[in-house]
Amino acid sequence: MNIRQSKIWIVAAGLGLASATPALAEHEVSDGYQYAYANVVDVQPIVRYVTVESPVRECYTVNRVVKTRRNGGNAAGATLAGAIIGGVIGNQFGSGSGRAAATAAGVVIGSSIASDNARRNTTGARVRQPVKQCDISYETHEEERIDGYRVTYVYRGTEYRTRMQRHPGERIKVRVLVEPVSRG
Repeated sequence: MNIRQSKIWIVAAGLGLASATPALAEHEVSDGYQYAYANVVDVQPIVRYVTVESPVRECYTVNRVVKTRRNGGNAAGATLAGAIIGGVIGNQFGSGSGRAAATAAGVVIGSSIASDNARRNTTGARVRQPVKQCDISYETHEEERIDGYRVTYVYRGTEYRTRMQRHPGERIKVRVLVEPVSRG
């Protein structure tokens, strides 16, 4: 064999190995089983329809009657001032123990009048005021949910069908079972 013939033989052997490589890549052996890849020819989603409720918030403005408060000052201060004024006025009447009773009555009456007057000044008029109010209602609609896929694939010229949870892509891995057939 000359050098030219041996180069041709090496190239031919290399081409033979190169063409065998895809066949080797198509098969795997793992856990005692042989695996191969099959071409996927059809994928159909398995669809289920479900009813979904979604909350919808609706806001609007309503007029409500509210009491306004007028600033009537310090009610405790007014009561104290009324008691002092009432005591001074009550002290002007009577003499002796009657004067003390008139002073005490003036303190009670003056504080009561001042307290009532302060309370009247803090309550206000009733007015209509816009108030934002929101309600939540529920809207229903149907949605599609994919429960899986019906997959049709071809392995060695034979068509097979299976169901899968995920979309398989262009090819799937299949387990190849080789068993001897008993004669008999």
